[in-house]
Amino acid sequence: MAEPGSTGRIESLEYAPDFVFRTLWSQGWWLNLLLFLLTFVSTTVFGYALVQAFSLGRPLDVASVFSGYTELVRGDSHVWAGLQFSIPLLLILLAHEFGHYLDCRRWRVDASLPYFLPSPTLFGTCGAFIRIRSPIYSRKALFDIGVSGPVAGFLVLLPFLIAGVLLSRITPVGVHQARFIFGTPLVLRALELIRFPHAPSIYISLHPMAMAAWAGLLATAINLLPMGQLDGGHILYAVLGERWHRYVTHAFIAVLVGLGFFYWAWWVWAALLFLFGRRHPLVYDQTPLSRGRIWLAVAALAMFVLSISLVPVSIS
Repeated sequence: MAEPGSTGRIESLEYAPDFVFRTLWSQGWWLNLLLFLLTFVSTTVFGYALVQAFSLGRPLDVASVFSGYTELVRGDSHVWAGLQFSIPLLLILLAHEFGHYLDCRRWRVDASLPYFLPSPTLFGTCGAFIRIRSPIYSRKALFDIGVSGPVAGFLVLLPFLIAGVLLSRITPVGVHQARFIFGTPLVLRALELIRFPHAPSIYISLHPMAMAAWAGLLATAINLLPMGQLDGGHILYAVLGERWHRYVTHAFIAVLVGLGFFYWAWWVWAALLFLFGRRHPLVYDQTPLSRGRIWLAVAALAMFVLSISLVPVSIS
């Protein structure tokens, strides 16, 4: 005879997968999970191309990215070497989005779980986002929700960046012969100079883990642009108010238009922000921010300066 309660445990294990599936479906989480799994695959395949290029001492070959999907379908286990890139990158993006999500919960702001955006080409992802579905009523809440994502993502990417630079190496070929040339943010260049004194960036072959952190730096920098409804725009609005937010947003749109002559993707951002992101929802609370939050805003500005590349990717 079974012990008391044992039948209930067996049944709960038997029906657990069905219960989880029905819960995900009813809550609408199935789409979040599906997009995350697709992004996991696409970033791993791209990471595999990076691992191949790094191990051979060659520049990244775009054709190897697409051939990676073929090898994955064939069941080639070598593709999973790309986890050296995909796991750090997904952890960085998860930290960023859950930083926002948890602060939304803390301030009782209705927000979705993160939606990941898979991409079949460069980096395997276009990033992630959460949907905020209710108004934000106070400046403190707006600031905390805006700053929490970049801070969390930056703190998670730093160990991967340091470890990735330590695993990187000098290549005699030089990445100037590569089709894609990646920009060098200040924080990355500082670590490169510590690891490889006097070596130009074009002769440093970055480990896939460092490339994951590089992608995290790019996401941090774009989100911290002090304009519109980006994280930097939320921080700016909370610190300086609606009028200065409007002035700075228009000024940065003009800056992006100028930078577009060097990197065309800035024109895309300028157009999107001009059409959809200039205005910020009004927050009527006028309570001044605490000194601690002001210093955190200064730290966010420092993270932006350390993370930005004026020309993130150029094509030779």
